[in-house]
Amino acid sequence: MRKPGARSFVELLTDQVASEFHAHQQYVALAVWFDAHDLKQLAKLFYAQAIEERNHGMMMVQYQLDRDIPTVVPAVPAVRNEFTSVREIIELALAQEQQVTRQIEALFAAARAEGDFIGEQFVLWFLKEQVEEIASMTTLLAIVDRAGDDLFRVEDWLAREGHDEGHDSSAPPAAGGAV
Repeated sequence: MRKPGARSFVELLTDQVASEFHAHQQYVALAVWFDAHDLKQLAKLFYAQAIEERNHGMMMVQYQLDRDIPTVVPAVPAVRNEFTSVREIIELALAQEQQVTRQIEALFAAARAEGDFIGEQFVLWFLKEQVEEIASMTTLLAIVDRAGDDLFRVEDWLAREGHDEGHDSSAPPAAGGAV
């Protein structure tokens, strides 16, 4: 049973769509910053991250459509475009992923409190995804710290290690298809 004053699963899911689209836009801004600074591997990584966040939002939209939940396409807040260091950017990305994790956990808790077993099952995939996202950004931050001022070491590491996770067949479908 939901606590009095607690936000419903549907309300939180609608907010989460906005968060995913905002994350998409923020990651595009980060990728563009890297591109403008001739850090092509970092740019490639964050362009891919942007698409992933867009797809997450569209998965949530498809879920709403499939469950006949009123669906709106939200506006997104302005993103940050100015940075002084690569570390600052990766810290922002990590903080963003940590915030999304807290939001997804709240979604799961709301579904459970409402006895929404389908909603709970839907959110489980996103919880797994967030573990991977936080681990990835934490590792990248460590690589940036080890590289110091030699950002080409970060670029070399990304070129060597890659970040192409491929298609996850357990992922929920995205409205209009995943990009």
